[in-house]
Amino acid sequence: MEGILPLWKPKGYTSHDCVMKCRRYFKTKKVGHTGTLDPEVEGILPICIGQATKIVPFLTDTKKTYIAEVKLGFATDTEDAHGSIVDQKEVMEFPAESIINQTLKDFSGEITQIPPMYSAVKVNGRKLYEYARANETVERPKRKVTIYEIERLSIDPIAHTIRLKVVCSKGTYIRTLCVDIGAKLGYPAHMSALVRTKTGTFSEKNAISFAMIEEAVEQNEQNRLLHPIIDGLSHLNRLYVNEETKRKVMNGQKLAKPKDTELEDPFVVMHHNELLAIYQHHPDKAEQIKPVRVFSERS
Repeated sequence: MEGILPLWKPKGYTSHDCVMKCRRYFKTKKVGHTGTLDPEVEGILPICIGQATKIVPFLTDTKKTYIAEVKLGFATDTEDAHGSIVDQKEVMEFPAESIINQTLKDFSGEITQIPPMYSAVKVNGRKLYEYARANETVERPKRKVTIYEIERLSIDPIAHTIRLKVVCSKGTYIRTLCVDIGAKLGYPAHMSALVRTKTGTFSEKNAISFAMIEEAVEQNEQNRLLHPIIDGLSHLNRLYVNEETKRKVMNGQKLAKPKDTELEDPFVVMHHNELLAIYQHHPDKAEQIKPVRVFSERS
């Protein structure tokens, strides 16, 4: 059994919980998720099963789409609604729509973030949340992320909230984005709600719930819920090869760099509609390409 399950993660589950449940449903230990979602967050969490686990880092490295809510008036240590209040300021006058719109434009494109203390980012071999739980402070590394799209969906001046749609690169902390937007508007803020609606080509439109999996398991048809591995690599360039070259690819051989073809690393190697491997340009030999992942032939 192999493929990608576009799971809709419910609130209350960790991403690891979802992996463990899928191991039982699909009767295999070869299961991996593609981008952690906090327990309080629901949304699309593609689960890779069988050989699909080979593409976890490539599917993780895709655009994500979120629906987020910024609440002005107080900030928390976790930057979401579940932390302890660390700063607050009464919202005497909710920002005008024109000011909000202009502020959001300032967060479009490449931005710099400082990851929250309650996160899994490692500093000196320890995760930041481990420092936070021990009441220790540590300098957090700045990181560049990209906001491809940020759109105001609605505002609620009474509840002091702004609802946003955000399309971003991997590694983006929406919690931090909400805090920074609030600061730009002149208020302490936090992320009061979050849903991930899309990862790569997988969205809420084709999402699978645990109830749907359990129903399929009862009929021993859980395999029909899985998307082919290539669906998780649609963002990569493709190189098509002939039968002779296919044999070399399946043996994990390096190949001559194809002429008159511009390929960005990494790229997919195909034979007709069959996914063979993921390759990249050789780091030391400009005239060669080398395999990063090779997929065994399906029966």
